[in-house]
Amino acid sequence: MSTHAEHHYYVPQPSKWPLVGAFALFFLGLGAALAVNGVSAGNICLAIGFAILLYMLFGWFGDVIRESESGKYNDQVDLSFRWSMGWFIFSEVMFFAAFFGALYYARVISVPELGSMSQKLLWPDFVANWPSQVAPAGAEAYRPMGAWGLPAINTLILLTSGATVTWAHWGVLKNKRGQLIAGLMMTVALGILFICLQAYEYAHAMHEMNLTLSSGIYGTTFYMLTGFHGAHVTLGTIMLAVVMFRSMKGHFKPEHHFAFEAAAWYWHFVDVVWLILFVFVYWL
Repeated sequence: MSTHAEHHYYVPQPSKWPLVGAFALFFLGLGAALAVNGVSAGNICLAIGFAILLYMLFGWFGDVIRESESGKYNDQVDLSFRWSMGWFIFSEVMFFAAFFGALYYARVISVPELGSMSQKLLWPDFVANWPSQVAPAGAEAYRPMGAWGLPAINTLILLTSGATVTWAHWGVLKNKRGQLIAGLMMTVALGILFICLQAYEYAHAMHEMNLTLSSGIYGTTFYMLTGFHGAHVTLGTIMLAVVMFRSMKGHFKPEHHFAFEAAAWYWHFVDVVWLILFVFVYWL
């Protein structure tokens, strides 16, 4: 019987949470459609959708945590989780690859082609420089964002956070809970600092440099890449904060801590994306 139980793959009971999530997405979609069209009820629907979504996340994740802490997940389930997280991160790699591809196409193909002699009749005033100062009709001149200053500081912050989360990982492997918690606290604090500095950078860019989404292809790709990356940093910070609070409650052991590893994998992915982004969006 013990051998059978050891190899038994845990299958949870039917759950209400997918249905709850469907209601959340319905209200979010409805609210977004109404808000875009200027209907006042749109904001109310959005608020209801976010409230239901938070309820679902707390409830569903709570169920999974209780199942994990009760010892229902064996090595086979753990392997499934690892494959799932691996494929999720791969999907995120392809997500950012598409946006970096758009940046490459604009800089290396579209801008030089529009500036070539063969296209002078199409756009006589176009100058093939990057960042391109040519924007759609009505757009005002802007200044591009430099690499040194806040972007460089944020790079240092993320690189440091990669070291602190690795230090925390060594803490859980060596069963040093104090090191685990301290490393996570530093990583979460650095993540919050990064988000705050990026928000300040956006405010500076929009109000003092006139750099907006309407600032031609440069403004579009700049906010598209940095904005989505900032959203991923926010998600990663929330994941690490949950892991930190779980660590404070005594969760995770040297041989059983995949939730921590999953958050750490995601955080390292976010770090690598930022390094690529810093080089190709800010520096070059």
